[in-house]
This record gives sequence, C-alpha cells and structure tokens, in this order.
Amino acid sequence: MRARRTLPIRILALTLCAGVAAFADAREGVPTAYFHIEPVRPVAELLPIALAAKPPVERGEFRPSDLVELAALDPRIHLDIRYATSRNFLGTPLYSEARAFLQRPAAEALVRVGDALARDGYGLLVHDAYRPWYVTRLFWDATPVDKHDFVADPAKGSRHNRGCAVDLTLYDLASGEAVEMPSLYDEMTERAYPGYAGGTAGQRARRDVLRRRMEAQGFSVYATEWWHFDYRGWPAYAIQNVRFEDIAAKP
Repeated sequence: MRARRTLPIRILALTLCAGVAAFADAREGVPTAYFHIEPVRPVAELLPIALAAKPPVERGEFRPSDLVELAALDPRIHLDIRYATSRNFLGTPLYSEARAFLQRPAAEALVRVGDALARDGYGLLVHDAYRPWYVTRLFWDATPVDKHDFVADPAKGSRHNRGCAVDLTLYDLASGEAVEMPSLYDEMTERAYPGYAGGTAGQRARRDVLRRRMEAQGFSVYATEWWHFDYRGWPAYAIQNVRFEDIAAKP
C-alpha cells in the first residue's frame, strides 16, 4: 500500500494568533489537528526557485543509496504523508505522491521498532521520511526566521535528504486510530520538545514509549521535535534531490 484511504476532509480553524494556527480534520484514523504558519512568501512563488536551486556540493565518499519503500516493506507501517496534502504547516501539497522511503538499514530497523511496539499495543504512523532537497530549500525560504530552529538549513542539507530521518507517531492497534501526543506534528512551539513536561501523563508516556523503542534500534530523537528520529550512520549517505516518482520500486 502506498497511502492510507482517503475520506472527505472537513477543515475548521481552531486558533489563530501571531500568524500561527491549528486546524482540525475529520478524517478517520489520523490526528485530528495540524499546525500551520503563514509563509513569508507564497509557496507558489518559492517552489520554482527551490526546484531550480542546486543542493550543496559535498566532498568525500558515500555509501550507495538504497532507498526502500516503507509500506511495501511492512504493511503494519501506516502512512499519513502530510506534505502530499494541504494538512501541513505550509497549507499546500508539496509532494507529488504520498510515499515514504528510508535507506535500507534504517528501514529494517524501523520494522524491528514496529515489532517491539506491537507488544505495547501500538503501530507506527509515518508522516515523512526521505525528503528531496528542494523541499528542504522550500521549507527554509517559506518559514519565518524566528522559527528556523524547526527547519533544516538547505546549505547543510537535512538528514531527511539523506534518507536517514523519519517523522512518525503511534497508532493504537486495537482501534487503528492515531494516539494523542503532547503537541501536534510539526508544531513550532516548546510543546514539541521531546523533554516537554506539559500535556497529560498519557501523552507524555506514549511519547516516551516511542522514543525508547526507537532508540533501542539505533535512532536518536531530534532536540526540538519528539516525532523526528535520525538513524545512526546518517553521515555515510549523500544529500539527494530525486523525486518520489523517479525512485525505482524495490522489495
């Protein structure tokens, strides 16, 4: 499977302050809200610039890329690829296809995470994995400077660009529904920090279960995002800019 089923979407504004908003979504089986900012320039203006730009030149030898499609590797991994929809912090689709890829060692480690989480009653719900570099450039150009801590500098590239980072949460195996966490995905506030002490005890416990299971398989959590995990050895892979539709299908 390449994406979860699509149901009619109803979007309501919940809050709006200082150019930041949260929106609700009535689809089944996915988080009920998403975080949104006002881009510093319209995405339609920034996209051609990002597509025409070139990734940074890197020196040294790198491992051959072996991007594996997660949903094909393990059907228990569910997808909610936000950047293929308007349900993301920029409010517009940025990916042409709702798919998720990781370098093979990271993908196989994620399957082992799923095995462990199944004993806890949870499955993995992936929001993003490999990300073409041009999207990283677009994020940087569209995001206000005071929120640049939450997006990667395209001059350095992202671990997502190397196929060694994944954004994900948990879903309940019994119901198939995404669980509640202390913050929304891509929320650019302190609630997103992996050590945030607020929220409910249940939200923090689920966040910490995810982190513990991921770290046991070689992933490390990002300092400001509980949902973002980098796989060990990520510097061994080069920055990539290939689009999803140009990645050959592999078992």
